Amino acid sequence: MTLALNRRHFLGGSAVAAGLATLPARLLAAQSPEAWAAAQQSLQSFVDSKYVPGVVGLIGRGTEAAHVLKAGTLAFDTATPVDENSLFRCYSMTKPITGMAAMMLIEEGKLKLDQNIADFLPGFAKPRVLTEPDTSLASRPAARPITVRNLLTHTAGLGYTIVTKGPLLQAYVELGLTPAAVSRKQLPGQPPVTTAPSLAEFANRLATLPLIADPGTVWSYSVSLDLMGRIIELASGKPFDVFLRDRIFAPLGMTSSYFQVPQSEAKRLTTNYFGASFGAFPIDPGNDSVFFDKPAFPFGGAGLVSSPRDYDRFLAMLMGEGALGDVRIMKRETAQLAMSNLVPQGARMESFVKGQGFGAGGRVTIGPRDTGEGIGTFGWGGAASTIGWVDRTRGIRASGWSQIMTMGDQPFTTGFGKSVYA
Repeated sequence: MTLALNRRHFLGGSAVAAGLATLPARLLAAQSPEAWAAAQQSLQSFVDSKYVPGVVGLIGRGTEAAHVLKAGTLAFDTATPVDENSLFRCYSMTKPITGMAAMMLIEEGKLKLDQNIADFLPGFAKPRVLTEPDTSLASRPAARPITVRNLLTHTAGLGYTIVTKGPLLQAYVELGLTPAAVSRKQLPGQPPVTTAPSLAEFANRLATLPLIADPGTVWSYSVSLDLMGRIIELASGKPFDVFLRDRIFAPLGMTSSYFQVPQSEAKRLTTNYFGASFGAFPIDPGNDSVFFDKPAFPFGGAGLVSSPRDYDRFLAMLMGEGALGDVRIMKRETAQLAMSNLVPQGARMESFVKGQGFGAGGRVTIGPRDTGEGIGTFGWGGAASTIGWVDRTRGIRASGWSQIMTMGDQPFTTGFGKSVYA
């Protein structure tokens, strides 16, 4: 059910930030619970108000061990407490992981940032752009090709069933271009949704449809990171999920990150809720989750389930600019480039990234914001009200975890982000 995916995301970014070696010693000092009292208070308030049954927050200074904040339970109908090893649906927080995988291949010369994706996917050799988006699929030749950079930054002109409208939306639905899973059951008021049977078929079907704009001209949230998964497997010679496992998850010790959750881990999986006017109701119970089913293919834009501990290891690697302890998975220069503003010059930044930049799958802070984050902050959020970012200017990395879809603003992610800087 793609329409239940949230359109709003909060915090992200990165770029030309000061190196960790220049951070004041106080930023790298061991933290105590009192240091993050505002964040703990924020987390507790969402549980006390019964907005969600449980929340977890991990906050770290530099690359030091994160402090764990937690409150509540896995679901309203269980007494099992949440912690850093509980499993949460990442949804769009999968995108920065896919983005970093692509950057690793760019470092190795197997991809180029400004390479035409038709080199890997011939169906995209002659992209076309909608001319009458409200009424038909009529189109004209695109002014330029789609590049790897465009996919990483949502400037390819591709659509997304959570934001696209009109005939193009209908075509996406009919062709199964809905790379996400929400529930085993059909949600009230939502049509049944199918998904293309493989990543290769997803890419082939997507290539038959027109774009919403010329590549490189406008930021529009899209399935581009899912398509990037297909290019990653063609460029690497490995299935996309195997590449992530071998090159990111295993080296970083991310032992609880799954596209399909093993049944043996059911005891750790949270329940996902939908926020309605009368309160939260469950749409994907932890004991009967769609994430126990094998997905049609690994969704590079919204498919991962992970633990706060696992995702913090990914964020710590970003804070370490490609390295976690003695393990380096990409060069420092590659990580810095990945967390910089990669948006093509002149592209319009619209929707919820207006006035901001975008890197390899995540938002980049390029100007002052009232949240308190530093310039160069990089990260992204997920549809079930999750958020993760690294702020190399302030020396802070953090992630916040709840499980509720709202189809609008996400009070939890916004509140948690502000509480960290408070």
